Amino acid sequence: MTAPLTYTPEVAAALKEGRPVVALESTIITHGMPFPQNVEAARAVEAEVRAHGAVPATIAVMGGRIHIGLTDAELDALGKADHVMKLSRADLAACLAMGHMGATTVAATMICAALAGIHVFATGGIGGVHRGAESSFDISADLPELAASAVTVVAAGAKAILDLPKTLEVLETQGVPVIAYGQDEFPAFWSRSSGIKAPLRMDSAAQIAAAHLMRGTLGLPGGQLVANPIPAEAEIAREEINPVIEAALAEATAQSIAAKEVTPFLLDRMFERTAGRSLEANIALVLNNARLGAAIAIEIAAQRG
Repeated sequence: MTAPLTYTPEVAAALKEGRPVVALESTIITHGMPFPQNVEAARAVEAEVRAHGAVPATIAVMGGRIHIGLTDAELDALGKADHVMKLSRADLAACLAMGHMGATTVAATMICAALAGIHVFATGGIGGVHRGAESSFDISADLPELAASAVTVVAAGAKAILDLPKTLEVLETQGVPVIAYGQDEFPAFWSRSSGIKAPLRMDSAAQIAAAHLMRGTLGLPGGQLVANPIPAEAEIAREEINPVIEAALAEATAQSIAAKEVTPFLLDRMFERTAGRSLEANIALVLNNARLGAAIAIEIAAQRG
């Protein structure tokens, strides 16, 4: 059997011709914002990828098929839909088998991108080790997926509501290269600074592309995490955002919020407590990651010849 992949003509032509393609996730559409802002944001990210020389491929599950790229009608349908499954490695196959509609997280997008032959995926931030994971064992499936799927993921670090030191420890154990782009520190999503030194630093898309291709040459499994700091003009500084995060975490604990409900709860509280600035920063960093993702995809295509 072959994987049930459906490509838009634009993406199919780009892949056939060896042109650069950047994968995009779809949970930002279904679990991030209301309609029509969610679709407008998704189209803005796709436009940013195109403007910088690559082809965007937003990935979602519809009608028992993995869609590699969405038409305008499909994007609207996804943006308006209710009860869309939030897919990771554990439930991707089940969603396809049942014919349900599903939006892909970082882990599921990596799986689908690798199946489609797409080397680069741009997102906002990855999941990671939740605070208190030593007792809850709450660790995102994004981390082992980075060690399994050969895709370079461009993100603004891990979400700052997580335990960043433990997240980096797990990535190191899994053998995942963590590359800070243009700085020595690991960025913290809304903030450029985390106070933690990144394991690796690279200053050009060409270096990142060469490292991606070298992993394939060496037969090393898995991908790379490129930690791309949010633009300085859009960041919420660490000393400003950290008290807000701590207050939101305390509220989640008091209300016994757990498992998959933790992240959306915390992000909602962050939006409220920053008067919407956290969402504005989120959009800015996703666009910034789309630009770097396009540059890396262009370099991979050029270096592969």
